[in-house]
Amino acid sequence: MAKNEFDVVGFLLRVVFAMLLVFGTYNPTAYSYASWVLSGDVGFEPVPALVGVALLIAWIVFLRATFLSLGWLGIILGAALFSCFIWLLIDMGWLSLDSSGAVTWVALLLISLILATGMSWSHIRRRLTGQVDVDDIED
Repeated sequence: MAKNEFDVVGFLLRVVFAMLLVFGTYNPTAYSYASWVLSGDVGFEPVPALVGVALLIAWIVFLRATFLSLGWLGIILGAALFSCFIWLLIDMGWLSLDSSGAVTWVALLLISLILATGMSWSHIRRRLTGQVDVDDIED
């Protein structure tokens, strides 16, 4: 496989890493960084600080790539598309606004998908249009 080859596996890996980042930072259960540091059981110690800085670095990498690839318009359109998807799920009765936990899980999943799309957009655009980003030209 060429170094710039992009396929479904590459996209799915980006989705998995985005989900690990988003759900690892926050989710409605007690198993997230936010729950861990806000529980009161953890003081200002090296391990939570190290994990926090690692998460911050990962967020910056994902957000920077997403903003550079999609821009504000792309992110707004992606958020609008996924918001309409949530609205459709609610309208069809598959998701209830009474279940804030379920809405939170779906929203976190959609944030993960936006980040994964942002990380993959240059590859997707090159496949669809043949256009190459300036950052991709190394030869």
